[in-house]
This record gives sequence, structure tokens and C-alpha cells, in this order.
Amino acid sequence: MTASESNKKFDYYLDITSDVCPLTFVRTKLLLERMQPGQTAEVRLQGQMPLENVPRSVLGLGETVVSLEPEDPSGPPFGIHTMVLQKN
Repeated sequence: MTASESNKKFDYYLDITSDVCPLTFVRTKLLLERMQPGQTAEVRLQGQMPLENVPRSVLGLGETVVSLEPEDPSGPPFGIHTMVLQKN
């Protein structure tokens, strides 16, 4: 996440770092269903399957993945990431 993004206020926040697939996407989809067009959400996720499946599924629903960045760039490749979503 860039410095400008970390200062931005998001409409929603979801931490799915302790969840496993398919629950990671189910929780994300439920969040998207509550959101209004133009609203944003910050989602924390980790693990190979969530990092591959959740962004792909969000895009498949026609929503926007604004960014997907590791919280610790020097950390493991499938460590905790922050994804910013926008409802279209």
C-alpha cells in the first residue's frame, strides 16, 4: 500500500487473514453486496489460494481491484496483503 493509500479512509474494512477458501471469497462477496457503487473497501488477506482466488473472483463479479500490495514487501510471498476494492 502506498503512503497516499494508507492515509485514505475507506468505506469498509474486512480482515480475512484467519479464514480459508472458500470462506475468504464468501465474506468478501457479502461485503460487496452491502456496498454502494463508488464505495471502497480495504481487505486484509493471506495465503496462496486467497491471494489468487479472491482478486480474480472480485474481478469476475465486475468490481474493481484498485490495489493488492504486501504489508511487508520483504516478507513471504503469500504473507499478509492489503487489497483495496471498489464497487462499480
